[in-house]
Amino acid sequence: MRRVDHNPEQGEVSGDFDTVRSLMPYLWPRDAFGLRVRVVVSLALLGLAKVTTVAVPVILKYAVDALTLPVTDGGIRAESIVLAVPVGLLVAYGLARVLSLGFKELQGAVFAKVAERAIRQAGVKTFRHVHDLALRFHLDRRTGGLSRAIERGTKGIEYVLRMMLFIIIPTMIEIIMVLALLWALFDEWFALVTAITITGYVVWTLAITEWRIKFRRTMNDSDSEAHSKAIDSLINYETVKYFGNEEHEAKRFDKALENYETAAVTAKASLSILNTGQGAIIATGVTIIMIMAGHGVTDATMTIGDFVLVNTYLLQLYMPLNFLGSSYREIKHSLIDMEQMFSLLNEEAEVVDPPDAPELSISGAQVEFRDVSFSYDPNRSILKDVSFTVPAGKSVAIVGPSGAGKSTISRLLFRFYDTSEGSVLIDGQDMRTVTQSSWRAAIGIVPQDTVLFNDSVYYNIAYGRPGATREEVEEAARLASIHDFISSLPDGYKTVVGERGLKLSGGEKQRVAIARTILKRPSIFLFDEATSSLDTHTEKEIQESLKQVSSGRTTLIIAHRLSTVVDADEIIVLEEGRIAERGHHADLLERQGPYAAMWAKQQETEHAREVLEYAGDEEIPETTKETAEAAAE
Repeated sequence: MRRVDHNPEQGEVSGDFDTVRSLMPYLWPRDAFGLRVRVVVSLALLGLAKVTTVAVPVILKYAVDALTLPVTDGGIRAESIVLAVPVGLLVAYGLARVLSLGFKELQGAVFAKVAERAIRQAGVKTFRHVHDLALRFHLDRRTGGLSRAIERGTKGIEYVLRMMLFIIIPTMIEIIMVLALLWALFDEWFALVTAITITGYVVWTLAITEWRIKFRRTMNDSDSEAHSKAIDSLINYETVKYFGNEEHEAKRFDKALENYETAAVTAKASLSILNTGQGAIIATGVTIIMIMAGHGVTDATMTIGDFVLVNTYLLQLYMPLNFLGSSYREIKHSLIDMEQMFSLLNEEAEVVDPPDAPELSISGAQVEFRDVSFSYDPNRSILKDVSFTVPAGKSVAIVGPSGAGKSTISRLLFRFYDTSEGSVLIDGQDMRTVTQSSWRAAIGIVPQDTVLFNDSVYYNIAYGRPGATREEVEEAARLASIHDFISSLPDGYKTVVGERGLKLSGGEKQRVAIARTILKRPSIFLFDEATSSLDTHTEKEIQESLKQVSSGRTTLIIAHRLSTVVDADEIIVLEEGRIAERGHHADLLERQGPYAAMWAKQQETEHAREVLEYAGDEEIPETTKETAEAAAE
């Protein structure tokens, strides 16, 4: 648990460190010897790259010294040395620069697989974990926000790895090597001035960048506001015209752009301050180093090559540090994105399998709810001591008004939640004692709101059992009475159904859902308001298909329209989370209880809807039409 106490900056640094530490297991993966070898090799290449980078100015120093060689003791310049030594050193200088770049690029190529594998594994692990979280978690979160958190998190990993492994860490290594070399070749003052210059540069850059972030944030907010207002105005073009508010919209847009303009000017001015300060610090450090080196040359304690060496080192270190401001800001953002993604992994799964849980063993597929109570919120109980059994091969329907707890029963059966009290059993096995995967594999559902993937009809049917053959997919479509319709489409089974299946009608989507469930080959069918959103004619067709596919199978029907459950072996009426009555259709009507009252009301409503649906407006007397509409309401 992170502790911030009274120092938020310290807590933020600690949080950033924890985020980076969370990434380490992916960079040194267990049971992946090849990837670990790549890590070691890339570190070795990084070291070689920095050694050659630091060696470049040293070679240049000796080349300059060779070109400025003094006259020999005999008064004759050693021409052979002048011709041979500088050429060899200059070739070595060029070779060192090539090797420095080569080692750096080779390190990137070797480490690329480690980095990409880390990004992939972190993303997939988070994705799987989010799927393992209970429905309660997903109902409280925006799906788009979850996907964006994973997307931004993986991109953040990529950026942080790239910056740390190819800029920050190499630059730190180079700084340490240069300081050590300056101390060894000259004295501690050269190392000290260089260290002070670099430290001042870094402190100035980070401080000004932190100050500039608020201006950049204002720019982004103003830009988003202007964009939103422009889009909103253009989408509502007709409304703008209706009220003649073109000038009003232009002023609103201009106001948002004015805020952006002010923030942008401030941001650019602050950037100038940053760049000026960086240049001044480097110039001051270089000047001091040159003055010290100049004195050394005049005192004959240093050569011209030494003068070039110290100057080159400082300028060479300045180049990667030049990107420190923008890199620091992006790294901070990336760490936040990574933290959001890794925080998803810290979400505890509400529904978990016990250790070494066995798979569900189906012997007849009898379903039992035994003394089940459940509440989403401790202050509001949904189900209260509900008990019923669906015998193997039989059908039980659950009906009742909205809010009675019908849909909660389907969610408990699929183990989206665990019961607060009581047990849900299949063939005597409590759902909490077996694996979730085997439990859900035994149940096939046709829901009220069938959501399809934005893919082909074939893919959506095959989703019931992805390993099924084409013949099995088509046979499932035939059993669902949709094969002929699919075959009549120009692209057949390759027809793309659109976002959430919007290119298909409600009845067509339901038949695809039935085919998908048939292909799954479940032992238990669950029809959750499967036809409540369809018109009367389509409902009857779908209902007939459901009867055919569930014949002889254990079937639980959750319905609002009572006409769809009259043939059930038993009907259970829920009221306020309790079983109000149960029995066969005819028996319940004779009792004149809640079921009979619901039946009478729905019959009147259904008759009114049929009048409005099947007769044209011109064929209905106005008084009859008004009566039917009132009844349908």
